[in-house]
Formats: sequence, C-alpha cells, structure tokens
Amino acid sequence: MVIRLGGWKERGHGARGTPPAGGHVGAAVTAAGDGAGGSSGVCESCSSPRISADGSCESCGHRARSSRDHQEAGLGAVAGVTDRGLRHHRNEDAMAIATADTAAGQAVVAVVCDGVSTSPRPDEASLAAVRAATRVLLSAVRTGEDPAAASAEAVRAATEAVAGLPGPPGDPPAATFVSAVRADGAATVCWLGDSRAYWLGGPDSAQQLTRDDSVAEEMVAAGLLSEADALASAHGHVVTRWIGAGLGDSPPHVVRFVPPGPGALLLCSDGLWNYRPEAAGLAELALPAALTDPLAAARTLVSFAIDAGGMDNVTVVLIPFPAAGGPPAAADPSAGENAPVSQPAGTRAAGTTSRDQ
Repeated sequence: MVIRLGGWKERGHGARGTPPAGGHVGAAVTAAGDGAGGSSGVCESCSSPRISADGSCESCGHRARSSRDHQEAGLGAVAGVTDRGLRHHRNEDAMAIATADTAAGQAVVAVVCDGVSTSPRPDEASLAAVRAATRVLLSAVRTGEDPAAASAEAVRAATEAVAGLPGPPGDPPAATFVSAVRADGAATVCWLGDSRAYWLGGPDSAQQLTRDDSVAEEMVAAGLLSEADALASAHGHVVTRWIGAGLGDSPPHVVRFVPPGPGALLLCSDGLWNYRPEAAGLAELALPAALTDPLAAARTLVSFAIDAGGMDNVTVVLIPFPAAGGPPAAADPSAGENAPVSQPAGTRAAGTTSRDQ
C-alpha cells in the first residue's frame, strides 16, 4: 500500500539497486548497468521450473535469486555496483552507466533510481526510469545538446516510462531519481527524491551536491529536528517528490558543478548514505581508490553499507575526475564562480555548486 501524507509518498526503509547489463550503444558508446535480468527459471531448493513472476517457486515457496540481486559494471571512466542488501527480498534500485566519444572528448552518463517500495512494481519503476533517462542523455551528449536541458528532458522521459507501467488506478509506481552528465570538465547533476550526489575530493572540498526532497529535509531546514533525529523519526523516509504519476509538472533540480581539483562524483541510493551521510566520511572510504579504480571503490562502499546492516538495497556509481587514466587535473581557477543552471526564486550557489533550495 502506498501511504500518502499531504501529497507526500512514503517509502519503506529500504528500496534498492538494480544495475548492469553490458553492451554497445552505437559505434563510440558503451553502456552498462541497465538492470536487466531475472531469475534462472529453476528453483534452487527443489529444482522445479515453476517460478512465478515475483521469483517464488510455485512448488515449494522458495524465492529464487535474481540477476538483479548483485550487479557490477565498469567502463574505466565510470563504474557502479548495486546489491539487494540483507533485509529485502528483491533489489528495487536500478542504475545505468555509459560513455560516449564526442568532439569535445569523452562524455559520461550515469543514472540511479530507487523504487518507492510502498508503491506497486517499484523494481520495474526504477528500471524503466533509468532506461528511459539514459537513452535521452546519451542522445544529448552525442549531439552536443545542453546537459541541463537534456537532464530535464530525461526526467520527463523517465516519468512517462514509469507512469506507463500497469498498476491499480490511483496507486501508480514511483521511484527517486539522480543523474549526472560529465562533459567539458564539469558535471551536470539532476534529481528528484532522496537519492543523492556527492563530490568526494580533498578534506576541505567533499560535499553533498543534492538536497533531499523529503519530510526529514524539510524538518531540518525548519530547525525542528537535527538531521539524525529527523531521519530516525516516523517520517524520516517520506519523499516529497519522485519520478512517476501524481506529481504534476514540477521541474527537477538541476545543478552544474565544476570540480576544484581531483576527486570523484558519487551517485547513490539511500542504502549507502543511511549509514554515512557526511561527504567527508564517504570520501575517506572511497579515496584514493576511486581516482584510479572506481569499480573497486564502488565495491568498497557497497560492502561498507552491507557490513553496517544492509537494511536496504545499495547502489553506488563513481565517476572520477579526471577520468581514470586521463591527464592530471589542475585546480579550477573559476571554482566558486558558477552560476545556477536556472535561477528560480530560492536558488543559491554554494562553493562550486549551484542548487535549488
């Protein structure tokens, strides 16, 4: 059952990842991690081939493992890992990563979605969203379109894909959303919900780039509770915006970030940041490995979350700056001078990041 509170959508503490499936998308594009895959079709317990759509054996009731339970993808310039975790019977996260050779150099696209577990078909919602969004973003980087405009279009495509899934009237599927496009030495980040993006750099530059669309965030912003108390409250995981039907035409958040030096962009579901929300703490876990081996660093972060309790699905994508194996990055002299991608009322620029309040 979906629990709606004044237009909010509550999700269970633990919806999670779905990633990779490797393949080539066009001559100069390699994509991975779209989360395709199901069970093997044979029960591990009784060898019956009678496996239902939800992965349960119709003969003995045992639930078959799915290829979405744990997936990894590495493309050098970007890597991701997703895992079901320890407490959930399926992975409701999804991720997609891709690289494309363009006239301006290599571009990277990454999308992470976390299905809202109190809505119907959350695992299908997250997968439909990442597939639709990635198609739009890949097309945009290949044709040189503005990443900010393309990100907003990707959200629209993802929303349509999720809204098109069959489900009971008045109870549509839903998912959170975060994407990143790395091109021309900068990252364009777009999001709805509480999946996050972080910059993992030196001790003084690590920072959270997104602000959650959640009741917890609103309580913290209003000074009602500390972050720890808000997340531990009854509404700690109630999201106020999401991908799917029922949210109107509210635009997504879009920011452009210029890294001040070497580091890595992290996209993740709440299965990771629930256990370590501070950017500096995540940087300690991921660096320096994320600079040269983002797949190994992504494994480290996922393993950390599982060892810490694994209450939710966990999805981690890392994009090193500069690209792994690329030339060294120098500190950007324009850092701190970025303007917001769009400037609605209530938007501010913080450091090298501009984002909606």
